[in-house]
Amino acid sequence: MINSASYFINYLEKSITLSKQEEAIVLSKVSTRKYLKGQYILQQGDSCNFINFIISGTTKTFHIDDEGNEHIFRFAIENWWAVDLPSFMNKEVSNTNIQCLKDTMVIQISRENLEKLYLEISELEHFFRVLFQNVSITLEKRIITNLSFSAKEKYLLFTEEYPEFEQRIPQYMVASYLGVSKQYLSEIRNQLTK
Repeated sequence: MINSASYFINYLEKSITLSKQEEAIVLSKVSTRKYLKGQYILQQGDSCNFINFIISGTTKTFHIDDEGNEHIFRFAIENWWAVDLPSFMNKEVSNTNIQCLKDTMVIQISRENLEKLYLEISELEHFFRVLFQNVSITLEKRIITNLSFSAKEKYLLFTEEYPEFEQRIPQYMVASYLGVSKQYLSEIRNQLTK
């Protein structure tokens, strides 16, 4: 059984140094929550009130369009964050869903508690600023890839950048993430194995 508090502190301390007092402050501002496979951390139309650090499990972030089609644009596993940043930062209604693909345990930090942590531990403000910048950079790269790469190139890049996803994410979800049909993804995979 994972001790979520020490796991989270160890994760933070790979980037910043915390005193014992600061560790206690962090732990007083976060909560641990378990979700079952299929449960939603966030549903489209609600407000994203927490950033979620994944201790164990897997999530997908997706949008349902007006025709009921699912568009997956992010997966998250251990040591990743699951959040709708525009909704979280701007207190807006979310356009996305975050759903657990397997039983998932997260550390949650509310918007209010994150602001308090910024004030009490200046290194955390820097840590999260860099984290949010990296999210923005990753999303921009993904947009460019979607606009300019072929389906085969997108798949190769996906498997290169996220090799751990191949065994954890069903192929039809990978197809949705890449913006292709599952049949076409199957053809691409068959071509590559020949």
